[in-house]
Amino acid sequence: MEYRSFGKLDWKVSALGFGTMRLPILGSDQAKVNWVETTRLIRFALDQGVNYIDSAFTYHDGNSEVAIGKALSGKYQGKAKVATKMPVYQVQNQEDLDKILDLQLKRLQSKSIDFYLFHSLNRTLWQKVKALDMIGWAERQVAKGRLGYLGFSFHDELEVFKEIIDSYDGWAFSQIQYNYLDDKYQAGKAGLKYAASKGLAVVIMEPLAGGMLAVNPPEKIQKEWRKTLVQRTPADWALQWIWSQPEVSLALSGMNAIQQVKDNIKSACKSGPNFLNQRELKLLKKIGELYHTCGYIGCTKCRYCSHCPQNIDIPTTLSFLNEYFTVAKNPETEAKIKKQYAQTVPQDRRSSNCLSCGQCEAICPQHLPVRRLLSEATSCLR
Repeated sequence: MEYRSFGKLDWKVSALGFGTMRLPILGSDQAKVNWVETTRLIRFALDQGVNYIDSAFTYHDGNSEVAIGKALSGKYQGKAKVATKMPVYQVQNQEDLDKILDLQLKRLQSKSIDFYLFHSLNRTLWQKVKALDMIGWAERQVAKGRLGYLGFSFHDELEVFKEIIDSYDGWAFSQIQYNYLDDKYQAGKAGLKYAASKGLAVVIMEPLAGGMLAVNPPEKIQKEWRKTLVQRTPADWALQWIWSQPEVSLALSGMNAIQQVKDNIKSACKSGPNFLNQRELKLLKKIGELYHTCGYIGCTKCRYCSHCPQNIDIPTTLSFLNEYFTVAKNPETEAKIKKQYAQTVPQDRRSSNCLSCGQCEAICPQHLPVRRLLSEATSCLR
């Protein structure tokens, strides 16, 4: 395993971190985590040198944290640093902070949490953090030994990112969305360099754009790949692009199958700063541009929009719409995608039931026009 510096801390982190937003589940209910398989995947990763696991209070309706507690029991206790997040969007007062942290420690079967983040900060939520003095609360938890180091995950514009960093000297790390499709989106490359220049570790989420960069791409992109002298899988290319940047501390991957874990570990073991040459970086820039011309809509399958009042399966619908835009370039593939959508999503959970209430857009970390996209899905996928 390749290890990298973690900001100013005297500790080396594995290049690959285990993200737990997309764990193996039983059936289609995201809350029903497959405990046995999840434990197997996490422990296999730990045995191969992964030493960082990322979660959040809301992942898998709270069962992501429970899964980590189960996996890190017995002889695996203490084999990895655990990071999880305070759901700022759910907090109304400091009493809520205490209740949530108490529950998280119980789920994790731990007396303390190594790395603690304020979850999904944007301009509005940052104002809430300040108004409720959440940092003061967190510092008191650090003093009590219940929290280790403080950080935040981020979904907004670069200027907001810089403001948050500059407002508090106690940040140890930040977590940003970053991949070769989104290098100028939200914090972007400029944010990565800014955080690193301030001594913060930078954790990368969505290095594969919600899995988009791990599957076979549209044909015109495959033609570009075939021109390369070095043959890599799409996922390996995307991960190496992240790890080639010296400012990156680690890349998180949400892995739900043993082969994904093995492949990503293999990639991590051969990674390093400046691993890709200038010709390869130029190629990836071109491929990123091609993805956007194919109709890439930017959904990363975070599933924050899962609790639709109309029970619409928004994440699955947007996934099919993304595939329709990027892959369906002839009547045969269009028909195949439409058929798969009809077989996968029941009629009462399809986009045609949308009432345009806007709840999904209010919580989307990508700030996508979800209502418009659902309307397009109704037209394209019927």
